[in-house]
Amino acid sequence: MTTTPILQFGTSRFLQAHVDLFVSEALARGEALGTITLVQSSGDPARRSRLEALAAPGGFPVRIEGLEDGRASAREVRVNSVVRALATETDWPEVARIAAEEAEIIVSNTGDSGWAARPEDDALDFRQGMSYPAKLRQLLLARFRAGGRCIVVMPTELVARNGDRLRSRVLELAGDGEFAEWIGSHVVFANSLVDRIVSQPLEPAGAVAEPYALWAIEEKEGLILPCRHPAVEIVADLGRIERLKLHILNLGHSYMVANWLRRHGLDDALVRDEMADPATRADLEDLYAREVLPVFAAAGQGDEARHYVETTLDRFANPFLAHRLSDIAQNHAEKVQRRIAAFLDWSEQLGVGAMQRHLRDVVTQTEMAAT
Repeated sequence: MTTTPILQFGTSRFLQAHVDLFVSEALARGEALGTITLVQSSGDPARRSRLEALAAPGGFPVRIEGLEDGRASAREVRVNSVVRALATETDWPEVARIAAEEAEIIVSNTGDSGWAARPEDDALDFRQGMSYPAKLRQLLLARFRAGGRCIVVMPTELVARNGDRLRSRVLELAGDGEFAEWIGSHVVFANSLVDRIVSQPLEPAGAVAEPYALWAIEEKEGLILPCRHPAVEIVADLGRIERLKLHILNLGHSYMVANWLRRHGLDDALVRDEMADPATRADLEDLYAREVLPVFAAAGQGDEARHYVETTLDRFANPFLAHRLSDIAQNHAEKVQRRIAAFLDWSEQLGVGAMQRHLRDVVTQTEMAAT
């Protein structure tokens, strides 16, 4: 079996059309660190059925559909970067061996609930019910005991300062002593941000995605990359990009979901159909102009925010993608807190929060629905 320097936690369609695709394309140019062992950590039987197809010798398809330079574009790419697909529930000893002996980078995207603390996290040995940070602690301990070579941990979960947050939680679980000291000196936790709309899965494996893609990684001493790729950017300040994505693209999605839920969320609405309605598009454009862009202008990001809004509106209107509001609505209350309530806090700090009636209404209604 080929040695795999990239160990990936997560089997989502997003990862298939993002990390896995980038590494596959880079491998063809000789610009990737190597191939991927993919790990399914949730224990979800429905997701386990994907594993064999994800690691099939012929790879899996990703369809890229959308507008590129104003023209309709559709193509299919075969992704062949995944050579192993394992599950923590059944293959933990092999996962731990790869983490200890082969991996140079551990990448993750474990969903909104993957980091939530669980009772099993304090167990001395592996438990399937552990959160992702607790499972990672177990893997790093295996590496420490096997000689402790340096390693990069690169979360892609949509959590602000995700590398710093993950490092803090792993150190909390590690306690005091030589192991914690080794984590502090030999494990590089990279902050990164990912951006691509991946609207639907293909069966048994694969996905449909838009042309736009970004993987922004904050520069850090000791950082190594999984691959070189046009969509991978090394940046000095990830915060500027985080704010654009979270408080323009993600905020816009949650605003549309809030309006859809107000209509009782019974229709199988697509983002592209919402954008095709002149009144809905005008309302969203007005929201950006009156309640969002003045905040970015006050923060010194006015020009780049205006450009990002224009790009976002085009991405939302992509006529190819079946991006369902019901999918975006998952964990809606938590998303509203991160995307809209946090934005309102930021705007208050900048002194420009007085005129944001629509966004404040979304937060209030979401909080009332949750009680």
